[in-house]
Amino acid sequence: MRAHLEEEKLRDGGEGRLTREAWKIFQIMAEFVRGYEKLVDVDPCVSIFGSARLGPDNPWYIKTQEIAEKLSNAGFSVLSGGGPGIMEAANKGAFHGTGYSIGLNIELPHEQHSNPYQDIAISFEHFYSRKVMFMKYAVAYVVMPGGFGTLDELAECLTLVQTGKTRRMPIILVGSAFWSGLIAWWQDAMLGLGTINPDDLKLITVIDDPDEVVSAIFNHYEKRGFAPSAAETEALLNL
Repeated sequence: MRAHLEEEKLRDGGEGRLTREAWKIFQIMAEFVRGYEKLVDVDPCVSIFGSARLGPDNPWYIKTQEIAEKLSNAGFSVLSGGGPGIMEAANKGAFHGTGYSIGLNIELPHEQHSNPYQDIAISFEHFYSRKVMFMKYAVAYVVMPGGFGTLDELAECLTLVQTGKTRRMPIILVGSAFWSGLIAWWQDAMLGLGTINPDDLKLITVIDDPDEVVSAIFNHYEKRGFAPSAAETEALLNL
């Protein structure tokens, strides 16, 4: 049996595949190192997520740009996915402000292309190394309307805060009309079944006004400052 499996492995190029996958580790390591080196001194950062499919004439694009510029002028660096749509709006707003505009670009077969409004641009091939950079250096998450990718990033933020793998921070959903259905489902289905606790719903704040987004972040850190505590720093090392 073992000989048969070895024969199949060689016939299918298994040894070559194993070698390629093993060497992939170094590419992944390089993405982490490059991200760590470029982002270590740009705090405090706010990560903004949202759809790549909403263009400059869309009201959500316009609102995202306004929020990002206000955050930038308030002293924050702004992290976005570096692509079109809401990502571009976030970078554009920050670029026109006084803080850093940072784009964490991902190589995709469609949709994604780098926008020109980035002071710092970092390219990733792997979603998970890119996602770590979004989470590791943020003091707040601002989530605009989006699709599956935006929901993935929102779930990641909520899970890390809920489980204590990162510190408690503002997770702000912008657009009460857009998010109301999802929140109702969380309350009715998930909370109703007991798969989340009532306190888990307190991890999010729903806001419509751009000025209130900035105020909510400052209010959260008013008594503690933006720098992580020693325990939080240790947790972030293991993110």
